[in-house]
Amino acid sequence: MTLRRDALLSVAELKQHLVGDRTTATWVEYLESIGAPDIAIELPSTDDLRPILLDFAVPHEDIDFLLDSLPTMERSEGLWWLLERCAHSMVREMGVIDGPLPFPPLPESMGVLHRYFYVYVFVAVLPHVREYYHAQGIPDQVSRPTLADLGRNMAVHRRRFQVGGLDNADWITLHFRGAIYQLGRLQFERSTLGNRTGKAVAEAGLPYAPGSPALGVHVPAFYGPLTPQACDASFERAGVFFARHFPEETYDIGVCHSWLLDDQLAQYLPPAANILHFQRRFQPAYRPAEPDDEGIVRFVFGRSTTVPDELPRRTTLERAIGDHLRAGPSLVWWHRAPALKA
Repeated sequence: MTLRRDALLSVAELKQHLVGDRTTATWVEYLESIGAPDIAIELPSTDDLRPILLDFAVPHEDIDFLLDSLPTMERSEGLWWLLERCAHSMVREMGVIDGPLPFPPLPESMGVLHRYFYVYVFVAVLPHVREYYHAQGIPDQVSRPTLADLGRNMAVHRRRFQVGGLDNADWITLHFRGAIYQLGRLQFERSTLGNRTGKAVAEAGLPYAPGSPALGVHVPAFYGPLTPQACDASFERAGVFFARHFPEETYDIGVCHSWLLDDQLAQYLPPAANILHFQRRFQPAYRPAEPDDEGIVRFVFGRSTTVPDELPRRTTLERAIGDHLRAGPSLVWWHRAPALKA
């Protein structure tokens, strides 16, 4: 059974849509365990929602659907229960590095809403994340581009699948819990070194270990060239930003887990390529055994095929990835760590 947009759904009926998969069933158990929120979880009216969606950089093609399908208690008790519990799971972990149980993909039996529902959760959390940002003294010129990553990821979804929605909601929870910040060209995530990375860093002679504070370095799509100058500015901002707004946390090291760091790219890119400049900022930590050609092709081309002849060759990077796939070897997600000093 597929849920219609206008279906009046009880909590029990909604749970029937969710418990068919082990991951979502475990997630429902978690939402039940945290109980009802002891704070106000609200959604704005459609008139007030419109400018919020624009601030989030939500693609214009998606706005009409989001306004028309706005959940209410009267419209669906079940959806409202899910909205409150999801928002509650985020607010109770606001500012915490290790967050709540990840948001899983919702079942297709929920209809089109399964691609859009989490957007409403982030809207409901907005007053609480703004309160947290205010308490940390985080300025608008950081908070606005950080939260606008919601719309950017919706644009990525539309590019990849040719339909609207959001398929990586768990990633966006970081932005709406105060765990990640857009600082110029790069994003920086408050985190700690994992076991494998921490050991590799320690073996390299750096004074860190598993569990040491670290900033995760992320390179968002649709944000312009990855020039050395832009990256220099971002790293400089990060050192100042976290010392000022999170003085109780000391971040002297950053880690990046990305196919951009694969040294095989040097075989196809010119020496002055921005990606190679970016690679040289980092020291190798470890090379995963499993390749991820499909994930890399999705990121670069917005497609699922890994057949080289089916991929465009418009840019130096696109040609490099296509030539690499044609030659046979696979790309992997390198994990590297540099020193990060203010």
